[in-house]
Amino acid sequence: MMTLEEHKSREARSKKLILIFAMISMVMMFAGLTSAYVVSKSRRDWLKDFELPSAFFYSTAAIILCSVFFILAKNAIKNDNKSRTTLFLVLTLVASIVFVVFQFSGFESLFQNHLYPTGNSGSVTISFLYILVLAHLAHLSGGLIALLIILYKQLKGKYNAQNYLGIELGAMYWHFLDLLWVYLFLFLYFFK
Repeated sequence: MMTLEEHKSREARSKKLILIFAMISMVMMFAGLTSAYVVSKSRRDWLKDFELPSAFFYSTAAIILCSVFFILAKNAIKNDNKSRTTLFLVLTLVASIVFVVFQFSGFESLFQNHLYPTGNSGSVTISFLYILVLAHLAHLSGGLIALLIILYKQLKGKYNAQNYLGIELGAMYWHFLDLLWVYLFLFLYFFK
């Protein structure tokens, strides 16, 4: 017969494995999108002198802060410091909102420079940028929902030094989103 601890351990491993499979599928999707970007770069209508809006630089810093705050939240709950855990989860939420605001600010900058994804003045280069950024934002919205649930459970006292699987899974996903955005940002910045 399985003990309660063994059951919790197996359940935690199963949940981590499911998350890892989901992240692998996301990597495959973005690998396909960036491969299509590389192939499309040879088109005659490709913008060769395109510069990423500065807002995307700031958003990159914001999402890196999300991972830092999540690490601090996870370390705090491991030490059973619930107030610091809550603080760092709130800071993660704030930094993620700042990330989203800068992403949309980057889109606004593109519009102001008359760079559109479709229409008579549209560009395939800008279309790819929109697809990559919006696909990342779609995955980030799932992370935001998870973060809100984690924060709610934290405020209800559901996590402690022995039970913090939700925070651990949330941190895994946020680190993945962080690395994914840094990859996309560097790809878009250097591969013109």
